[in-house]
Amino acid sequence: MADTEQTLPDDIAAMSFEAALAELESVVQKLESGQVSLEDSIDSYTRGTQLKQHCEARLADAQARIEKVVVSGDGIKTEPANID
Repeated sequence: MADTEQTLPDDIAAMSFEAALAELESVVQKLESGQVSLEDSIDSYTRGTQLKQHCEARLADAQARIEKVVVSGDGIKTEPANID
């Protein structure tokens, strides 16, 4: 996993991308509802930020591992994909 994940709580660092994204969506809905105390909002925002960081790191890792197949005069080879 990426170096940035060392600062994340263990439960978040161990999550799959899908699990972290689902929890992040839940945190956003909770915050948007306006039905939580200020202290709970701050805690939820902090956790949401950590979940976002984890998701971004997982996506960056996946992007770095994706390769594209290129056919050239030298034959078939792979090279890193440029996904932007």
